[in-house]
Amino acid sequence: MNDNTFDYIIVGGGTAGSLLANRLSADASKRVLLIEAGKKDDYHWVHIPVGYLYCIGNPRTDWLYQTEPAAGLNGRTLRYPRGKVLGGCSSINGMIYMRGQSRDYDQWAHITGDDSWRWDQTLPYFKLHEDHYKGANDFHGAKGSKSELLAPADLPEGSYLHTLRGRVAGGEWRVEKQRLRWDVLDAFAQAAQQAGIPATDDFNRGNNEGVSYFEVNQKAGWRWNTAKAFLRPTCYARPNFELWNKAQVAKLIVETLANGSQRCTGAQVWTGVEMVEVKATREVILSAGSIGSVQILQLSGIGPADLLQSKGIEVKRDLPGVGANLQDHLQIRSVYQVKGTKTLNTMANSLWGKAMIGLEYALKRTGPMSMAPSQLGAFTKSDPSQPHANIQYHVQPLSLDAFGEPLHSFPAITASVCNLNPTSRGTVQIKSARFEDAPAIAPNYLSTDADRKVAADSLRVTRGIMAQPAMAPFAPEEFKPGVQYQSDEELAKLAGDIASTIFHPVGTTRMGRSDDPMAVVNARLQVRGVAGLRVVDAGVMPTITSGNTNSPTLMIAEKAAQWIAEDAARGL
Repeated sequence: MNDNTFDYIIVGGGTAGSLLANRLSADASKRVLLIEAGKKDDYHWVHIPVGYLYCIGNPRTDWLYQTEPAAGLNGRTLRYPRGKVLGGCSSINGMIYMRGQSRDYDQWAHITGDDSWRWDQTLPYFKLHEDHYKGANDFHGAKGSKSELLAPADLPEGSYLHTLRGRVAGGEWRVEKQRLRWDVLDAFAQAAQQAGIPATDDFNRGNNEGVSYFEVNQKAGWRWNTAKAFLRPTCYARPNFELWNKAQVAKLIVETLANGSQRCTGAQVWTGVEMVEVKATREVILSAGSIGSVQILQLSGIGPADLLQSKGIEVKRDLPGVGANLQDHLQIRSVYQVKGTKTLNTMANSLWGKAMIGLEYALKRTGPMSMAPSQLGAFTKSDPSQPHANIQYHVQPLSLDAFGEPLHSFPAITASVCNLNPTSRGTVQIKSARFEDAPAIAPNYLSTDADRKVAADSLRVTRGIMAQPAMAPFAPEEFKPGVQYQSDEELAKLAGDIASTIFHPVGTTRMGRSDDPMAVVNARLQVRGVAGLRVVDAGVMPTITSGNTNSPTLMIAEKAAQWIAEDAARGL
C-alpha cells in the first residue's frame, strides 16, 4: 500500500466489482485497485454448493445485517445476508441463473429515457460473459463464441474497446444444469402443468413463464463465484491490478473545485490497522451493493440533506434518492407434509443419511451437497387478470421453521412464492457517522394493498397446484400456513407471519432522467452532480427484475465497463 494513486478505484469485490476489475485492468496502461471489506474466498464452504447454510449468518462471510421491525411482517425483523467476502453475494447466494423478463429492461429504458437499457440492447451483454453448458445460440453465450458488441468507430484502438469488435467472448460465467432430481419435485412440475403453467426448457429468453428446474452458476458440482470467474487467475497475473481485502472504505473524498463543481478524487480506507487515503485519477466506482454503496455515499455527504445533517455530516451533495426506493422479493413459504417418498428431511436427519450424502458428493459431485437452495422454479400469474407472470416459485424437497433452523423430522416440501413486482418501497439510512455501524434497513414489506392482495392470491395458487392429480400419490397435507386460513385478510396476515426475504435488495441508488429529483445516477450510472463517481451494482435498478438479481447485476457491470473505457478513450 505504498503507491496509493490509481486510475480506477473499485469499491466492493463482489458480483459487479469482480467483473469491472477484470474489464478495466485489461488495459495495461490503467492502474486498477479493487477494495473488498471481506476476506478472500478461501473458506471451503464458499465452494461447496450447500455451503450457503454455513456462510449465511457467519461473520466470516456475511455482514450480518438485520431489517428494522416491519408492520407488514406483524412487527418481525428478518436476517438480511449480504456477502462480506471476495465474490460478494455470488459467494453465498442461491446460484440461480436468472435474467428476468424482457419487459423489465424495456421499462428501465422508459424510466431513464435511454434505449440502451432495452432488452434487445442488454441481451448481448448477458451473452458476452456467459458460458452456457448447451453452447452459444440466439439467447446464450459460451466460451469461445463471437461477441455481438461493437465499439464506437470514433474511438482509438485499446485493449478492451478495440477487441469488442467481434472479439471472442470471455465466457467466464459458467451456467450448468443441476446435478440432482427428486421424484416429489418432478411431481410438483407435473402438477403445475395440470394447473395451467406451461413447461419450459429455458427461463432466460425474455419470457420466463413456465415450470422447470433452475439452471445454476456451478462448474462440475462446485459453486462458481465471480472471484473464480473474473479475478482468478486473470487479474492476479496483471501487474497493473491490485487487490486490498479486509479493507473497508470509510468514506469517499469529494472535493469542491475552483468553478464550484464537485469531484470524487479518492477514498479513505480502514485497513484494520490504519486509515489510508487512496486517490483516483479517473474514477471511483462504487460496487458495494444496494446496502453498502448507500452507506458509503451517505457517510461521504452524498444523500438526503436532512438525514446527513441529523448525523453531523457535512452535505456535499443533496441527493434525496440515496437510500430510497428499496425493493426486494418477499417469499411466502408454504410447507406440505408428504408421504411415500424421500425428501431431504428424512435423508439428513440420520447419521447414515448424512454419511451417504457426503459420500455421493465426494465421489460424484452430485446429490444434496450439490444443491442450490431451491431446485425447481415456476413463474405464473397470481390471478388470471394479470397481464404477465407476476409471481415466482422456489420449490425445495425440505422444510424447516425458519432459515438456519433444523429440518423437520417428517418428510415435506416447501413451495415458496414471491411477488416479482412489489409496489412496496423501503429505505436504507445510516444510523450514525461511524462507518463501523450498520445502517437501518427498512424494506417496508407488504405495505400496500396491491402487495397484500398478491400475497393472498399467490397462496391460493399454491393450494391449487398441490391439489392436482400429480401430487395425489404423495398425499400432501398443508402444514404451514394451514387450511383454516381462507380470506384475503387472513392470508395477508399469515403472509406477514411466515414470509421471509429471498435476499434481492435493489433500487437504492436508482438511475433516472435528469429531471427526476429522486434519481441518484444517470443512464450511464454516473452520480448526479459529482464528477469521477459512478455506482455500478443492483442499487441502480429503478425497478426490480422479475426474478433473481445476480445475473442482471453482472450485465449492468458489463455495460458500465464499456462506458467507462469509452470515456477514458475520449479523454472525458
